[in-house]
Amino acid sequence: MTSMVIATSCGGDKPKEDNGNNDNVVDVDTAKTAVLNVGGELFSVPSPIQTAMLIQKSGVAYDKAILNVSKANAYTNDFMRALNLGIYGADLGYVSMYNQTQDAIGYLAAVKQLADKLGVSAAFDQQTMKRIETNIANKDSMLVLVGIAYRASDKYLKTNKRTEVSSLILAGGWIESMHFSISAYAVKQSNEVKYRIAEQKQALGSIIKLLASNTAPEAIELGKQLSDLAKIYEGIQFKYSFVEPTTDSIKKMTYINSTNEVIVSKEQIDQITAKISEIRTKITNVQS
Repeated sequence: MTSMVIATSCGGDKPKEDNGNNDNVVDVDTAKTAVLNVGGELFSVPSPIQTAMLIQKSGVAYDKAILNVSKANAYTNDFMRALNLGIYGADLGYVSMYNQTQDAIGYLAAVKQLADKLGVSAAFDQQTMKRIETNIANKDSMLVLVGIAYRASDKYLKTNKRTEVSSLILAGGWIESMHFSISAYAVKQSNEVKYRIAEQKQALGSIIKLLASNTAPEAIELGKQLSDLAKIYEGIQFKYSFVEPTTDSIKKMTYINSTNEVIVSKEQIDQITAKISEIRTKITNVQS
């Protein structure tokens, strides 16, 4: 079995300077990793928009075919509605990242419809939703506003003791972001996208733990499927190499030189791809 080692610098070749002009609102708002506190335990799950940003930067073209095209009104129970609300939310972020205004309108409508059926539409502040509709052609504004709306939804669900629904929405968004990654990697086998797929081991563990308290048969089955995926991830190795930082006293900058390495084989990527595709198909396909 042939393996590949991917190395990434922890801090990049040069540090980011805070000049007080926060032009890239996406990086500091919507795209940041969510740290959730559920029952006193912290869970770290990356935003789907982080993945969409990475895919766009890797040069992979917009592909509407990878999105969920099922009708929102076809999901007839809260389990499927919550998972697909997470999926549609990730899709909305993806189409917004590529400035696909017409598609964004459709996915916004799907998000609103599922939120209403789940009884969480009150979480989507009317003013925020109006701002989303007004700024639907503005990529940066859309991404930030979508993030605001979803954090409001998550807060609303927890306040009203509906963490099971919140966890399913989060799981759906994570599964869709993984689907983005494997679809992009099939088109262009960049090391950055491969690393994004491989490094999801911790996030997957968080998702499994979040779903563990949900005793519904469908949630238990989803947990089993994700646990099977976690077994594939067990074979992926990570290595941290410390390298002494260097300092430029003239520029007053410190450069981080340490690296993280992930050792992942083609077979492992293929297995992850197959499992994610299987799980997503069961979630998005409407049963007749």
